[in-house]
Amino acid sequence: MSKEAFYESLTQQALALVSDETNQIANMANISALLFMSLEDINWAGFYILESPQQMVLGPFQGKPACVRIEVGKGVCGTAVAEDTTQLVTDVHQFPGHIACDAASNSEVVVVVKKQGNAIAVLDIDSPTVGRFDEQDKQGLEKLVHSIEKYL
Repeated sequence: MSKEAFYESLTQQALALVSDETNQIANMANISALLFMSLEDINWAGFYILESPQQMVLGPFQGKPACVRIEVGKGVCGTAVAEDTTQLVTDVHQFPGHIACDAASNSEVVVVVKKQGNAIAVLDIDSPTVGRFDEQDKQGLEKLVHSIEKYL
């Protein structure tokens, strides 16, 4: 199966999980579980939720325990919010200010989740493999997030 077809199928599964539920936490929990179960070679999948314009707090996730709070503008997740753009990081050790919640993580992709045009959270996915994520992963995950945003 091509990556495009894989992410299309994953998006449809995500929509089926969240479309009848209005609770943000429940929907984020199911999306985290779906991604952790479906994506190969990852060690963390979950959300950080904006608690204030300056800070995010850990949301539903799958993987090892994680950093609880991240300042906007700090690390890969905080940079995604500050720059309002997806971060695709081939090697986190080369990313200035990377926050190492799990020393096993070597690459990362972070997609901004929006409600009415404003960031409300980020979807963060980590891998122990350098270069795990590529442009197709980025585009597939952005499409998935955009498809489910109204349920988060």
